Amino acid sequence: MTDQIKFLLDEEEIPRTWYNIIADLPAPPAPVMHPGTGQPVGPDDLAPLFPMASIMQEVSGERTIEIPAPVRDIYRQWRPSPLFRARRLEKALDTPARIYYKYEGVSPTGSHKPNTAIAQAFFCKEEGAKRIATETGAGQWGSSLALAGSLFGLEIEVFMVRISFDQKPYRRAFMETFGATCHASPSNLTESGRKILADNPDSTGSLGIAISEAVEVAAQRDDTKYSLGSVLNHVLLHQTVVGQEAMRQMELADDYPDVVVGCTGGGSNFAGLSFPFIGAKLRGEHDTRVVAVEPANCPSLTKGKYAYDFGDTGNLTPLVKMHTLGSSFVPPASHAGGLRYHGMAPLVSQLVELGEIAPTAYSQTECFDAGITFARAEGIVPAPEANHAVKGAITEAMRCKEEGVSRAILFNLCGHGYFDMQAYTDYNAGNLADHAYDESEVAMALAGLPSVA
Repeated sequence: MTDQIKFLLDEEEIPRTWYNIIADLPAPPAPVMHPGTGQPVGPDDLAPLFPMASIMQEVSGERTIEIPAPVRDIYRQWRPSPLFRARRLEKALDTPARIYYKYEGVSPTGSHKPNTAIAQAFFCKEEGAKRIATETGAGQWGSSLALAGSLFGLEIEVFMVRISFDQKPYRRAFMETFGATCHASPSNLTESGRKILADNPDSTGSLGIAISEAVEVAAQRDDTKYSLGSVLNHVLLHQTVVGQEAMRQMELADDYPDVVVGCTGGGSNFAGLSFPFIGAKLRGEHDTRVVAVEPANCPSLTKGKYAYDFGDTGNLTPLVKMHTLGSSFVPPASHAGGLRYHGMAPLVSQLVELGEIAPTAYSQTECFDAGITFARAEGIVPAPEANHAVKGAITEAMRCKEEGVSRAILFNLCGHGYFDMQAYTDYNAGNLADHAYDESEVAMALAGLPSVA
C-alpha cells in the first residue's frame, strides 16, 4: 500500500456541462428584489452589469447547462484536477477514516477561481465588453480574472480589500503581471470608497465595500461589465466542474463520500464540490452529510440572519435572501481574506434552511493548526481559506476515531498557500491572533436590514 494515491482523469473527462442544483430543489429560490420598487428584478435590470448569458444562467432552472467549447478548451490547461487519498494524514491522525481531497491548487492561479473567471470573461467578450471591474478579498479571484482578461483581451480593474492589499503584495504583483490594475479598497476613486474613508480613514476594508466600488465603476461606462467571484447562482454553477470530476474520481477509488466538507465565505468553492453530491441526495441516489466551515470571526451561517439584504456595503446591488451579518458589518482582519464577507450565497443559505448543510465555525489559529498538520503529512501548504476545510475534515476524522467507525471524508483543498507565507510566518512566530467580531456591530447591522414585503 502506498502512502498516497492520486486519482486522475483524462482531459476528455472534463465535464461538458455545468450542474444546476436549482432543478433538484424542493422549492424555487427566493426572487432577487429591486430595492427601489420592491419587485423581483428582471434581466433588463441586471443587463447594465452582467452579460446576458450570465443573467440567463442566473435564473435558469435547467439541470445541465453546456460549457462553451472555448471555455472547456482553456480548462484543459489544468483540468481535470487531481483527487488524492490522504493516507499519510490518516496515519498521522491515527484515524480509521478514509480521507480524500480534491486539489484545485493546480490551476494557473493556484485556486478554484479560474473555473468561473474564464467563463465570465468569455461571456463578457462575446457581448462586446472591453473592460471588467471586480473586487477581490485575498486576491485569488482578482488573480483569476486578471488571467482570464489577458486570455480574452479585456482590461481588468480590481478593488482589493485593503487588509489583503497590504498583507499579500505578491497577489497584487500577480494581477499586474497579467495586465490588471489593482486598487486598495476602500479607495478615493469612488463615491462609495470616499464615504467609507470619511467615516473611518483606517478602514481595513471588506468584500462588501470592494463590491460597492467595483459595481459603481462598472455602472458608469457602457463598455464595462462587472464580475463577481462568488455568491451568485451562475458563479456557483461554473464551479460544479469540481464536484462532477470528484464524483467520477470517487468511482475510480471504488468509494463514495459519507461526509463532504468545504470552507465557506461567499460559497463558490463549497458549492462547486458539494452541489453535485447534494443533488444526488435530493434525487434519492445517495445519502451524504455536508459540512460547511466558516471563520468564527465572520460567521454568517452560524450567527447570521436568513433575510433579504444588500450584497454590498454601499447598497448598490439588488436584494437577495441569504444568511447575513448585515451589509454594513466589517469583519475583523484575518489572513483568510477570501472568507471575510457579510453574507452567504443564496443557494447555500437555502440549503442550510432545508437542513441539507450543517454549518460550523472555527477560529483562525485552530484552522492554521490543522493546515500545518496537513502540510507536514501531505506536502502541500494550504491557503488560509482552505485551512478551514482541512480543520473540518480533521474534526470529522477524529470523530471517526472516537466512534471507532470508518467513513469516507471528501474535502476541497481549494487553493495553495504559496502567496500567503506571511500568514505562516506570523503563525510560526506565535503572532497569529484570533480577533472576535463585535456582536454589537452585528446587531446594529442587522437592525438596518431592508424591509421586504
